[in-house]
Amino acid sequence: MNFWQSILLGIVQGISEFIPISSSGHLVVMRAVLGIGEIPLIYDVVLHIATLIVVIVFFRERIMRMIVALLRWCGRRSRPEDARELKLTVLVILATMVTVAIALVIRPLELHNAPRITAGAFLVTATFLAVAHLAKGRVGFDGIGGRHALVVGAVQGLAVIPGISRSGSTITAALYSGISREEAGEFSFLLSIPAILGALVLEMRHLGELGEMVSPLAMAGGFLASLVFGFLSLSLLVRLIQGGKLWVFSFYLVPLGIWGLFALT
Repeated sequence: MNFWQSILLGIVQGISEFIPISSSGHLVVMRAVLGIGEIPLIYDVVLHIATLIVVIVFFRERIMRMIVALLRWCGRRSRPEDARELKLTVLVILATMVTVAIALVIRPLELHNAPRITAGAFLVTATFLAVAHLAKGRVGFDGIGGRHALVVGAVQGLAVIPGISRSGSTITAALYSGISREEAGEFSFLLSIPAILGALVLEMRHLGELGEMVSPLAMAGGFLASLVFGFLSLSLLVRLIQGGKLWVFSFYLVPLGIWGLFALT
């Protein structure tokens, strides 16, 4: 993989991580189109780290409140206003446990090397997005409970399959479990933090192998491209969630999925 190919993949990752069209699926398709061939999955994870930074910066106030509340609880100095943040932290942990259980079953299948399966998964994501606007969730963070966390965590686990958008599927699941639009988006991206960190830990053993296939300069270029375009796409997605417009991306994913089923090998 050369420098410019890595830059292009970084741009694709940054845009598609937050716009609900599946970043992992688009990386699979782009590698097939560019003729890059197989590279260690940790390359994708490194690009995801860039978009993880975007999430942390974008939701830094909520994350900081959660951390402070947890530290106070650990020090037995909890305040009444910490209750909601502590509850949200527990729910993120619960959802993450479900995600990990499902992901550990799916990840060994190495579906990131199967473009046609990815194409079919694009159609699944398109279906999620097409029905998302029908959901009428009204529950805020005060009303979110274990049931919501289990549902969203399970769907996030299935999103390990390339082509199934993590953001699109988890937001749709959150909406249908009753969570309001604004909180559905925020909860989805809070869940992405431990998910991406967990993927990095699982793939760290392949870091040396990655160095043999991708130069440090190319890796840095892809990382920075993913970071910059991630900020732009997350800002756009927040507005689309509030307006209930996620369904528009199904018009892109359906033809892409159909094309992929016949054109990719």
